[in-house]
Amino acid sequence: MSDGEATPNYITREGARRLQDELADLKARQRPKVVQDVADAAAQGDRSENAEYIYGKKKLREIDRRIHWLTKRLESATVVEPRTDGAEIVFFGAHVEVEDEDGERASYRIVGEDEVDLDRGCVSWRSPLGRSLLKKSPGDTVVFRRPVKRPPGMTVDPPGAPRETEVELTIISVRY
Repeated sequence: MSDGEATPNYITREGARRLQDELADLKARQRPKVVQDVADAAAQGDRSENAEYIYGKKKLREIDRRIHWLTKRLESATVVEPRTDGAEIVFFGAHVEVEDEDGERASYRIVGEDEVDLDRGCVSWRSPLGRSLLKKSPGDTVVFRRPVKRPPGMTVDPPGAPRETEVELTIISVRY
């Protein structure tokens, strides 16, 4: 890909639906409510010291900014359908179960950048983990670098402490 070429904005069907639902909610419910709140606050008179009016205008700008961002992301999105051929190769949309060197298992789903949710195991196809898993099959082993976790209470890395560690994962299963 050349420098002038944009990175593809891949997204799953579920991810696109979530963004569309959020956009619809902002337009149909949240924005009209804030517009009415701003109008009510403006009717109270002096706007320069009217906290409700000032806050409402700020909230309206935030909603408009989010609407604009969602609209642009959805316009540029390429919805990728999951594989249906039964192949056990990791591609976009795959659910991947892995096991680390200590025998700990984890499950991940390879998704678009706008769908990342680490609590649900959704990792971007562009992340170090996502990139290392792509095009692999059960039984393959991958190595990727992840940030070292700081001990509880420590807010700064000690001088000379490693910032990343290599993690070796074996792919257990792939499903779509």
